[in-house]
Amino acid sequence: MRARGRALTPTATVYLALVALLVVGSVLVALRGGVLLDQGGILNILTRATALGLVAIGQTVVVVTGSLDLSVAYLVGLCSLLAAETMAGRDGMIVPGVLLALAVAAVVGLVNGLVITVLKANAFIATLGVALVLRGYLEHGYTGPAGSVPRSFQHLGYGRIGPVSVAALLVLLVAAGTWWYLRRTRGGYHMYAVGGDVDVARLSGVRTGRTVVTAHVLCSLAAGLAGVFLAARLGSGAPYVGTDAGYDLESIAAVVLGGTALAGGRGGVVGTLGGVLILATLDTVFDDLAVDPFFKDVVRGVVLIVAVALYARRHLSRRST
Repeated sequence: MRARGRALTPTATVYLALVALLVVGSVLVALRGGVLLDQGGILNILTRATALGLVAIGQTVVVVTGSLDLSVAYLVGLCSLLAAETMAGRDGMIVPGVLLALAVAAVVGLVNGLVITVLKANAFIATLGVALVLRGYLEHGYTGPAGSVPRSFQHLGYGRIGPVSVAALLVLLVAAGTWWYLRRTRGGYHMYAVGGDVDVARLSGVRTGRTVVTAHVLCSLAAGLAGVFLAARLGSGAPYVGTDAGYDLESIAAVVLGGTALAGGRGGVVGTLGGVLILATLDTVFDDLAVDPFFKDVVRGVVLIVAVALYARRHLSRRST
C-alpha cells in the first residue's frame, strides 16, 4: 500500500514522457543527419509551443471548473485581426490595439460563461455556438490577412533576451500568474471546488455561476493574448490562424496530456505546459523527419488515448484502495 503512495503524479509522468520523447527524437533526427536540441531546434520547439501554450493555459482554467471552450480557435484569429487593424503599422497604436483585442476577448468569454450559467446550456454546445458566430463574422468580413503591426511590436514574436525568446518568457509569466491564481487565491479554490462537485460547492457557499463565468473570461483573455502574439509573429492579422493550427482541440489535448481531468476538479497549468511541450516536440521531430501529415495525426491520437487511459486507470486504482 505504501508503494502506491509513492506513485508518480500525472505532472511528473508528463515530464518524464517529455524527457523520453526528447531522447528518442534526438536519436531519430541524428540518424537522418540532423540535430534536434541545438539552439535552433530548441527555439523552434519553444516558438511552436508559445501560441498553443497560451491557449492551453486558459483552457486549463475552464477544464478545472468542469467546463471547456471550443471558441478559442476562432477567437485567436479575430484578436489577431483586431490588434493588427487597430495598430495599422503605427507605434502609437500598439497599446490601443492590444487593449481592444483583449477587451473583445473578455466579452466573448463573458458571453460563453453567461450562456452556460444563465441559459443552462451545455458547455460543449454553448462554446461551439459562439465559435460558429465568430466563424460567420470572419468569413463574411475577411478573405485573407488584414492590418499590419509596427516593426517594433514584432519584437514580441521574434525578440530574445539572451538565449531565451521573449515569447517563451511571456508564456512562463502567464503560466506563473495562472498557477498563483488557481493555487493561492479564493477564486482558484472555488474553481477546483466547482469542478469537483458543483452541488457541494453551491451548498458550501461558492457562487458557482460567477466562478464559471470568471473561468471563461480568463480562458478567452489567454486566447486573445495568443492572437496578439501571432499578429506580432506574422506582421498582420489572419482570420484562420487559430483554426488552421487547431488550437481548440489541440489545447484540450495538451490539458489532458498534462493530467487535468476533463470532469474537472484536478490538474493545473504545470502539467499543461508539459503537454504543450510534448505536442510541440512531436511536431518538430516530425518536420525534421519529413513525416507524412496523416501519420502525425495518427501518432498524436495514439499518444492522447494512451495518456487518458493511463490517467483513468490510475484514478480507478486509487479509488479502489
